Amino acid sequence: MSDFSAMADMSPSALPTQLPQSTHYLRAVTDLAHRRTVVAHEAIYAESGIKLVEKGMRIDGRIYDRLVQHTLREPVDSHLVAEDAVDHTVLTAVARELIPNHALLKLLVQDMGAQFDQFWPTLAQIPLPGPIMFKLTLMRDECPQLFTHSVQMALVAWFLGVRNGLDDADNVALVAAALLHDVGVLHLDPAWRDRQQQIVGAQRKHLVAHPIIGMLMVRSTEAYPAAVATAVLEHHERMDGSGYPRAIAAAEISPMGQILLLAEVVTAFFDKYTHDSPGLHLATVLRLNHRKFPPDLCRHMIALVRQALPPEGALALLGAKASHYVQAISVAFARWEQLSNALEIVPGSALAFIQERLQGLSKNLSEAGIHPECASQLLELVEDDAQAKAELSFLGREALWQLQTIVHCCLRRWPEVTQRQQPADRFLADWCDWLLAQQQHRRKER
Repeated sequence: MSDFSAMADMSPSALPTQLPQSTHYLRAVTDLAHRRTVVAHEAIYAESGIKLVEKGMRIDGRIYDRLVQHTLREPVDSHLVAEDAVDHTVLTAVARELIPNHALLKLLVQDMGAQFDQFWPTLAQIPLPGPIMFKLTLMRDECPQLFTHSVQMALVAWFLGVRNGLDDADNVALVAAALLHDVGVLHLDPAWRDRQQQIVGAQRKHLVAHPIIGMLMVRSTEAYPAAVATAVLEHHERMDGSGYPRAIAAAEISPMGQILLLAEVVTAFFDKYTHDSPGLHLATVLRLNHRKFPPDLCRHMIALVRQALPPEGALALLGAKASHYVQAISVAFARWEQLSNALEIVPGSALAFIQERLQGLSKNLSEAGIHPECASQLLELVEDDAQAKAELSFLGREALWQLQTIVHCCLRRWPEVTQRQQPADRFLADWCDWLLAQQQHRRKER
């Protein structure tokens, strides 16, 4: 089974106890064998009892066809060992190499001072059973950006854990969860990892499934506290219930899950906006989304990233796009108001879903100082204030991204909207198409 999208709609009690077999993962394993020596340290059997791979046999591309035709008795990586595998020494070396070349990590180390030295023994205590070492090795070789991101996540999550007062044992578990939070991506079609590919509607169920896959992978090792698998499952949840895969909120999200969900956003920001004043951008976005993220953790992070504000010239450049984003937001809300006034909004419908989400976004924007109906006037007021204009640009960009996220979520839950068979669907699909076109416009500009 390679289509994990059905997991996105499963209740926790309905999830399989073992991870279904993935042809994509098997292909990645055999691809890894082209890069370095991979050997079966135990024989690999099909569920039917047929021996597929002898103990001591070297894996190569020819093995893929043999493995994919059978359901395996145990996960394939529980029987494999790779040359130059990722272990504690490798993880430490990678982290040490990343720190001086990464703006956020440098800030983090400077802020913690001598206390940062405690990270290394924490990292060294993470359990790394054979299957986990193999997964990390596979990630390093086949998905290097994901591997780097995961090591960065471990550092950021540890910082937040220390600042939030976690004890040593919990910090070890937290760093393990951060390091493994995206292992589920390894089982997905590589196309879903392409940042240039636009994934919309029902297709997003594949991405929504990856925290579930990761949780099952971590849990199957029986090497970590239950809190680790739970945190992996929750790393895309949000405090207001707008996240995935379970759309749980606030105290329903575990303490480690709350740390991971913020660390994920922070790390992704500094990866995505490396040359676009990520610190100021992040602080502005966290202010807008204060209901989505844990407030105490946000205070720690905002205090950290505000230590590196961009120079005046860079601020002016950042603020240059403010009018574009402000206008797009105003038009989006105005179009929706026309649409909602013309149609009956039935509770539980796609229209009702978007109406509720837009009301929440409008409230957040107002509290951040940029009400959609007054955005143009605000732009005039900050015309001569470079930092305020840059922040307005970031707020506008984030609001536009959130509007598009609402569209993606709607189309995933109500894919029939795109068929335009009902009048309401036609109007709604047109509004969604317009917003997604704004996303394409942004990508071309960048």
